[in-house]
Amino acid sequence: MTPELTVLTLAALLQVVQFVLMAVPANLELGTGKTLGPRDPARLGKPLEEQASPVTGRLFRALDNPFEGLILFSIACVTVTLSGQSSALTTACAWTYLGARVLYVPAYAFGLSPWRSVIWLVGFLATVLMLLAVLI
Repeated sequence: MTPELTVLTLAALLQVVQFVLMAVPANLELGTGKTLGPRDPARLGKPLEEQASPVTGRLFRALDNPFEGLILFSIACVTVTLSGQSSALTTACAWTYLGARVLYVPAYAFGLSPWRSVIWLVGFLATVLMLLAVLI
């Protein structure tokens, strides 16, 4: 397996960790009656993330964000691997992406502005650089 695919696998596992980091406090704060239910707007009144504490609400939103970035990162990893162009640069970019995603979670949870956006940008640029490296 290429280093990029290893990092992609770790990034997917990070999503699992993020889900747990959000779900445990959400269930403790809101109760399973709300979190396990159908979440119909008429029944809940407002979305669960708006009913949770500020930090748990941020963890809800932090969980949504990486799904968008993971699509591009997955394309980059698969393209690098299938084209046989894994290199020190693409490996460094992959690890940079993962490091940024790990740092993003506490930055978002604790409302660290503008660092949350800076961290996100580092991961995004690492992904773009991987994509460009395959074309060169």
